[in-house]
Amino acid sequence: MTKQINQQRRTVLKMAGGLAAAAGVGAAPAVFAQSKQLVVADPGGPYTTAYRKAFYDPFEKATGVKIVNVAREAQPLAQLTAMVQTRNFVWDVTTLTLQQDVPILEETGMLEPLGIAPTDFKNMLPGAITSNFLGVDVYATVLAYRTDKLGKNPPKTWADFWNVEKFPGRRSLRRNAIDTLEQALMADGVPPEKLYPLDLDRAFKSLDRIKKHISVWWTSGAQAMQLIQSGEVDMISTWNARAQTAIEGGAPVAINWNQGLYSVEGWGVPKGNPRAAIAKDFVKFCADAKRQSGFTDTLAYGPTALEAYKDIPAARAAILPTAPANIALMRPPSGPWWHKNRNAVSDRFNAWLLS
Repeated sequence: MTKQINQQRRTVLKMAGGLAAAAGVGAAPAVFAQSKQLVVADPGGPYTTAYRKAFYDPFEKATGVKIVNVAREAQPLAQLTAMVQTRNFVWDVTTLTLQQDVPILEETGMLEPLGIAPTDFKNMLPGAITSNFLGVDVYATVLAYRTDKLGKNPPKTWADFWNVEKFPGRRSLRRNAIDTLEQALMADGVPPEKLYPLDLDRAFKSLDRIKKHISVWWTSGAQAMQLIQSGEVDMISTWNARAQTAIEGGAPVAINWNQGLYSVEGWGVPKGNPRAAIAKDFVKFCADAKRQSGFTDTLAYGPTALEAYKDIPAARAAILPTAPANIALMRPPSGPWWHKNRNAVSDRFNAWLLS
């Protein structure tokens, strides 16, 4: 076991202990007095609206089980761990990110086996299913740019983003090692399929070249959207849905999918949950392609059940990450590599920003 893994586990367990104390060990949530109710945690906002239409209401209609949705914490690892340790389950199912959340939760035994395998589902995005997780949507980190400034000569690669002479303008990158180091390596000529294991020295040398040209290091999706929508920056690394929101708001913005990095979001169930059977039924229900197509008119995220595209209008399909033309240009970050190295690499990245 590596030092980094142990450090990450200790961090999550320590946070979980604090949450458990705050929650009150042994307190039984009132929700479990209801025999036909499932509490589902999602990120809130447009997710809730989209999931209510695609999953929650249809499941209620099909089964009679009422879905109560709550907004989960931005980082659910500690809360989920606390619930499993104390058996104080404040929700039954939660959204997780495959590449960032699932590896540590599986390693520490915090997820309920779902009784599923990739072969159980037809035409699913490869890698979107594990024994403890079912992915339902995909978002991507992409290069977005202002067409009023760069429309005649748009950046098409991260090397273009790094080329300040040929592509002048204000730039913004995410204040996070994840994605940013991959972009730095691709800017330096590393093919997407050969990124891992990341050559950290090469990545930081590449970042050294662009550092003084970065106007803003953004820390939230809302900030990133505002930066490109307002024209404060001319090009940015951002999540595709944030760029799409700017576009739909009338801003002269375009998305370049080439060399994007996509991540899978989906459902996990806390280990030992007394409603695990119903929770698993709900998770499997969400794998249906037609149901997944239902969230795409609200969320600009791609379905993992690829046959959903039969029910998505062509114009809308073209702006989703898992559309064949888009996903062919991207790859996912390596969950196992980041799981082993995240703490040490993040520390190095943060120190580099301050240097």
